[in-house]
Amino acid sequence: MAVIEDAAAAEVSLDPVRARLLAELAEPASATMLSTRVGLPRQKVNYHLRALEKHGLVELVEERRKGNVTERMMRATAASYVISPTALAAVQPDPARSPDRLSARWLLAVAGRLVRDVGLLITGAAKAQQRVATFALDGEVRFASAADRAAFAEELTTAVTTLVAKYHDETAGKGRRHRVVVAVHPSVPEES
Repeated sequence: MAVIEDAAAAEVSLDPVRARLLAELAEPASATMLSTRVGLPRQKVNYHLRALEKHGLVELVEERRKGNVTERMMRATAASYVISPTALAAVQPDPARSPDRLSARWLLAVAGRLVRDVGLLITGAAKAQQRVATFALDGEVRFASAADRAAFAEELTTAVTTLVAKYHDETAGKGRRHRVVVAVHPSVPEES
């Protein structure tokens, strides 16, 4: 997975033709091979590949000589991409703008910050050839009533607050801060 932090790269990746080419390039292919798959002239595919390559979204795997033509085999630089809010720096979500923890907009701002922060960590770790220490918990719960949902939220808040108080050490000079994000939202039905 790659995180797109540059606005120009995000714009390039969001073009429907280029997004399709990225999907097709999970395995190496040439412009000629791709033109058959996507139904576009080779020259047009080459144009889009150059734009994707310029922004680091595809890479040259090998060059093959075919008659008097050099065929360039390209592949996507990642199996999937996430666009970080950093790509839209001027309008990226900020949880401090509407700190209502029961608001869906606040939850989305927190999620945006999570994507931005983890994206920056992944980018930095890749440059340093290290891993990022993270943990995530994902689950689903069915509440019988709104009152049960509210009670769950209250118990969850108490449990997390207790854990944070137990392990947080402000005096740990070499300690590293970690952000804890817990979210509860209605599940979206999976497409079938």
